[in-house]
Amino acid sequence: MATRTKGYRPGRTLVAYFAGLAILFGLVALGGAWKPELGLDLQGGTRITLIAKGNPDAANLEEARKIIDQRVNGSGVSEAEVVTEGSGIIVVEIPGENRRDLVETVERQAQLRFRLVALSAQGVGAQPTDPTTPDTPGDGVLAPPKPTPSTKPGDGKTGSQSGDEPGGEPTATPKNRVPYAWADGESPTPSDPPATPSDDSTVVVPSDGATGGGGEASVDDPLQWMNNPGQQWTQKFNEFTCPPGGAIPVVDDNPAKPLITCDESGQKFLLSKAMIEGTALDDANTAPPDQSNTQWRVQLQFDGPGTKTFTTISQTLFNTQKQFAIVLDGNVISAPTMNGLITDGQAEISGDFTQTSADSLATSLKFGALPISFEDPSTETIGPSLAGDQLTAGLTAGAVGLGLVLIYCLLYYRGLGLVVVASLLVAAATTYALVLLLSKTAGFTLTLPGIAGLIIAVGITADSFIIFFERIRDEMREGKSMRVAVETGWKRAKVTRLAAQVVSLLSAAVLYIFATGVVKGFGFALGLTTIVDLAILFWFTKPMVSWLARFRFFNSGHRLSGLSTETLGMDPAPVGGKA
Repeated sequence: MATRTKGYRPGRTLVAYFAGLAILFGLVALGGAWKPELGLDLQGGTRITLIAKGNPDAANLEEARKIIDQRVNGSGVSEAEVVTEGSGIIVVEIPGENRRDLVETVERQAQLRFRLVALSAQGVGAQPTDPTTPDTPGDGVLAPPKPTPSTKPGDGKTGSQSGDEPGGEPTATPKNRVPYAWADGESPTPSDPPATPSDDSTVVVPSDGATGGGGEASVDDPLQWMNNPGQQWTQKFNEFTCPPGGAIPVVDDNPAKPLITCDESGQKFLLSKAMIEGTALDDANTAPPDQSNTQWRVQLQFDGPGTKTFTTISQTLFNTQKQFAIVLDGNVISAPTMNGLITDGQAEISGDFTQTSADSLATSLKFGALPISFEDPSTETIGPSLAGDQLTAGLTAGAVGLGLVLIYCLLYYRGLGLVVVASLLVAAATTYALVLLLSKTAGFTLTLPGIAGLIIAVGITADSFIIFFERIRDEMREGKSMRVAVETGWKRAKVTRLAAQVVSLLSAAVLYIFATGVVKGFGFALGLTTIVDLAILFWFTKPMVSWLARFRFFNSGHRLSGLSTETLGMDPAPVGGKA
């Protein structure tokens, strides 16, 4: 006698799956995009041409290409193309128009250094780094990712509050930089005369009266030097003027020497030698606004040596009014005070960040600095490399293939073929919703190879149904009822399908990890559809067949059900029930 599987209710599983599908489309509706983003081959995009300065060797050029490729494809699925041309040119082609955020990410050298602030001033004239004075920027806080117990969320910061003033938002390498910067022992060049301090400028002399050749602290001891930079560096600082109009000066950011530079708001700084290099970063990510923080932040994770050095900085500056500077490509992007003791190597940069600028900075820092520098890049808009009829031909081929699969299943499996039709339609809806969500959230772009990966999934999904149905038919040939055959056949079929799908996922993972460009996109699409196939098989096809097994049309072996003795290849039952 056939019995129901204990505790299994296929109707509830089907309802739960459709509820999940409704949520997916609800999220798509919130995003407001009902068409997937197309790749470079289908819609065109932006081409950035980078010409290297000097004569870099092939190894450095290839390393720069790899770093840029990691940056623009940081989400893993945007399918930008990065290639080298000639001996010193890198060409980047990015799908879509108006991608200035990625242009800035490509341009950035991403030389990140942490330095201590000895002096700072607005425009001309030096002032001590006292956050209580109006001219001190205080444009952010480097703090533990979570507020310390003694700090109220969003408060407790020494200096002006994050976001009260500009200065935290990073910028790409500007085209209006003024070419000057001084290093130790140098003087202004004749073409770049020093600015004369105004009458109300204050020339700061260290409190102990040390002079340039006397008792100032050594530059090799930044923790002492920031309190006593000496007359020589103080004079240089007072003679230095930030470029007008918010232009950022080009600087020679030598990590072994002090640095005089500016931020984008016109604040100038005298900074110690570099305490921590960007190479000490293990990871960099963005954090959105929350109840404790009203702005976007960049979270940092230092390696072992970096954590040790940063702990020393934290212990020295905590509960003081001293600042330290976060210097990107020689320019100050933030000059925070220490908001708490940071001893685990986890910190975050807060300031006047937007989501785009925070993502751009985190991506640049995560994938490292470029080994070579480039001239100002040229950008141009390019058209699609494939004609519109090629996309139409690809979609038509996919539709024809799907139609042939459906016709075959209906003719061979009859009633059970309706399950195939329903499963493929639900799989298509699920895949489309996921593609739209990934286009909006992860930068997924649909290229012609990606479409090919989706079409291949039709055959993979149909194969899953065939294995399951054939297992059911085998069980029924042994004399079991449909209800029992569905459950026992499922136990055998799911093992086979899981093994096959693991192989498909491994293949997709290899393509995704080791390939680039459109081949990487093909692997991503293949992996996505394989996961969807598993979800459909477990949460739609199996419950649907179990539910249909309760209807007499199927469990009685009607000739149109696909489970009659004729279609099963069994001899008809003898008249009168006798052998």
